[in-house]
Amino acid sequence: MAAIFWWQMQKLFNPKSIVLIGATGRQGSVGLGIAKNLLAGAGKRRKIFFVNPNSAKVLNRKTFVSIGDIKEKIDLAIIAVPSRFVEGVGQECCLAGVGAAVIISSGFAETGVEGEKAQQAISEMFARNNIPLVGPNCLGVINPSKGLNASFAPETPQKGNIAFLSQSGALVDSIIDKSLSENFGFSLMVSYGNEAGLSLNDFLKIADEDKNTEVIVVYLEEIKNGREFMKIASGITGRKPIVILKGGKTREGKKAVQSHTASLAGDEKIYSAAFAQAGIVEAETIEDLFLIARTLSVYPKAAGPWAVLTNGGAVGVLTADWCSKLGVGLAEIPQAVFDEIAKSEKVNAAFSRNNPLDIIGDASSQGYEAALWSLLGQKEISGVIFCQTLQAMTDPFQNAEIIIEARKRFPEKPVLPLFLGGKTTKKGSDALVKKGLFCFNEPRDAALAARSLQGADIPVNY
Repeated sequence: MAAIFWWQMQKLFNPKSIVLIGATGRQGSVGLGIAKNLLAGAGKRRKIFFVNPNSAKVLNRKTFVSIGDIKEKIDLAIIAVPSRFVEGVGQECCLAGVGAAVIISSGFAETGVEGEKAQQAISEMFARNNIPLVGPNCLGVINPSKGLNASFAPETPQKGNIAFLSQSGALVDSIIDKSLSENFGFSLMVSYGNEAGLSLNDFLKIADEDKNTEVIVVYLEEIKNGREFMKIASGITGRKPIVILKGGKTREGKKAVQSHTASLAGDEKIYSAAFAQAGIVEAETIEDLFLIARTLSVYPKAAGPWAVLTNGGAVGVLTADWCSKLGVGLAEIPQAVFDEIAKSEKVNAAFSRNNPLDIIGDASSQGYEAALWSLLGQKEISGVIFCQTLQAMTDPFQNAEIIIEARKRFPEKPVLPLFLGGKTTKKGSDALVKKGLFCFNEPRDAALAARSLQGADIPVNY
């Protein structure tokens, strides 16, 4: 396809008019899911048209027999009809001069040779007409800041600063649900499917140019143009972090990939080496993918050594172990820090004078505060992992308030809350969430977050 211009991307991510071809009122259908999502976000922003030659109305709105019957210019066409009808519908969209198109329908290259031929014909048709195409075999696109949910996802995510580009549509659905329960949002979400038109490389460039995007997250099974990918990604990572989860690493996974998105999964080591060379952070699990992304979207970089502050020896030891495994350097805490903490008389005199700094089990919030201010005041320390275990005198809410205040006083130094517990701990974690922060509940997770803030590549086998 010819070069994609930004004005064309506006047709895709912020259209003024949309036609859904395959709209239906049938319960449990893809067409109904998309129709509801389009109407929910439209308001006065955009006009929505439905095409269904077999039904006069969908959701109490007039339908059209074909896109040719609509007299207004269409920015975005969404095609959700059986695969055998897609080429004909696509021709009608090209004749109508739509600004962009999304083919939701499956049944193409992922099904075999015949499906691949059909997909190639559709790809060439849209390319000849210079119409940006997403899909086929995809969930669709979502732009929360513009009220656009052009997908059949069951929910719409809240606004945020993370762009999620996924070869899998089902994974997007689950991540939306997770984000709503954990209170984080997205700038863009794209399920790009079989890449018959726009590819991952195109969407990386779009996310890079998007002013709302600060972190780019990718789930992929293969890269079609590796040289271009490396060039684009290497140029982006100096400005915006890219975090990737690669599927199809094992022999069994590679077999599954072929039937999922018509992709050929390459060698694990080659991909990992390429990611590291491009400055991409590679995650190993879905949880880690968004743990790292959320960390990078919230906290400042911290390239130097860290301190671990704890009221429980065990959690301090475990956190130090994980820091060591993941390559997070622990600072030599200056004697002046210990002297200052002792002088405050807010910490039990038996506190450990090491890193981890254990202010022991009877630590009050005032003790945490005194220790934290002293640690953050040291040039040698770039960030602190704030470990909290629950004792009778522990106040999770007050400790959360201290972390929130630390962000104001030391904006250049991240403080990562590692709050172990459940019911009582929730008072503190909820307070942090209200301020756009979040808690870790495993020493490994806090150490992984610290590692990601160092700006170095994450070891693959962590």
